[in-house]
Amino acid sequence: MTAPENSRDRGSPGSGLARHLGLFGTTMAVMGGIIGAGIFINPYLVAERVHTSFLILAVWIAGGVVALLGGFIYAELAARLPVVGGQYAYLREALHPGVAFLYGWVLLLVVQTGGMAAVAITFARYFLELTHWTVSDSLIAASALAILTAINCFGVRAGSRVQSAMTLTAIAVIGLLELFSFLRGGPSQVSFHPLLDQPASLSLALAFGSAMTPVLFAYGGWQTSSFLGGEVRDPRKTLPRGLVLGVLGVIAVYTSVNFVYVRALGPAGLAATTTPASAVMRAALGPRGGALIAAGIAFSAFGFLGQSMLTAPRVYFAMAEDRIFFRSVAWVHPRSHVPVIAIALQGVWAILIALTGTYAQVVNYVIAMDAIFWGLTALCLLLLRRRDASSGSAAIDHRVPGHPWTTLLFIAVMWLVVIITFVRDPRRSFIGLAIAIAGLPVYFFWRAKNREATRA
Repeated sequence: MTAPENSRDRGSPGSGLARHLGLFGTTMAVMGGIIGAGIFINPYLVAERVHTSFLILAVWIAGGVVALLGGFIYAELAARLPVVGGQYAYLREALHPGVAFLYGWVLLLVVQTGGMAAVAITFARYFLELTHWTVSDSLIAASALAILTAINCFGVRAGSRVQSAMTLTAIAVIGLLELFSFLRGGPSQVSFHPLLDQPASLSLALAFGSAMTPVLFAYGGWQTSSFLGGEVRDPRKTLPRGLVLGVLGVIAVYTSVNFVYVRALGPAGLAATTTPASAVMRAALGPRGGALIAAGIAFSAFGFLGQSMLTAPRVYFAMAEDRIFFRSVAWVHPRSHVPVIAIALQGVWAILIALTGTYAQVVNYVIAMDAIFWGLTALCLLLLRRRDASSGSAAIDHRVPGHPWTTLLFIAVMWLVVIITFVRDPRRSFIGLAIAIAGLPVYFFWRAKNREATRA
């Protein structure tokens, strides 16, 4: 199908952006946006809430199925609107430019930059553990963000290569963890009696739902590769394929590494340690294992930062192209063909958050906001399908299996996460909502300014 008449193809040569990314780079962008340091650290949260091997692995598989549904949904959206900005463009075209602006507003102020600052601090702590340098972790975090900002200003190929290398290194370290656990670990502590100590009940269902929350956030990030729609070669085919392949790859990585955690530590042991990867590797290789996994966490965090620096600035670029943000943010360097001011803006803001130490609070504010916009973006597919059917648009190659029921299921799961988050942490959730709503007067200001400029 063709994009709607009122939508501009911002990935065309006239926009200044160049289509350099192929299937491999796109797939690595998807995997790099999902795999972060959390898979090495946070699985204990799941084991705290469900207490059998079967249920722990079932939660991770169920989370992977939901992520795959999200990947299918975003793949079809990418095939329908293969333009720069991705999720921002879907919200703009299907719902309202104001909704899209609020998404970009929250993304810039807290979601992307706050998350990057938090991951940069994680990288810095493990980097210092390896090097034993006597400097502050905030300074190392700021330096990492500055380096990645500079690299991505050299072009999408440079940023993609660094991010792909870091993601592949993190996956290799996970593979080594799994290999040494099987070769040098003790007897398996996995038991596949599904309801051994948790008979079926309402409390079990609530525990399973609660455990899904950290799992879904661990799988989150597939959507950010859609921001690169204007820089992907043959985006109607490459971007959907990269989305689905990337999510499938992460499901394999996450499920296998959690099987290793449960096999080596058992459900109780996994719930008792906040650093399961380190515990498994130290048991297998001693101190060398701890150093190896610290390097893996550092590489994984750096790869995630590289993907974040590569993708999100395209949203701010698209906002500026729509004249609802500073026009200078839409400037593309004539040699590197990337929006360097958008990249620098994100980098500087993330560095400030890292240096001020407010990243933990910032990230907590917007957990619910992320899930709200994921649900709204899936809703866009329902609306775009209806609109395209009525206009007689041509068929596309990538469609969500089981639509509309699978799409509705994804929306329901996302908004259930929103409800659970507001119930569990109402203060921070409402602060996140207030930050989003505060973007409304800013949007109307830019829209009025754009109208005045048009009349002039």
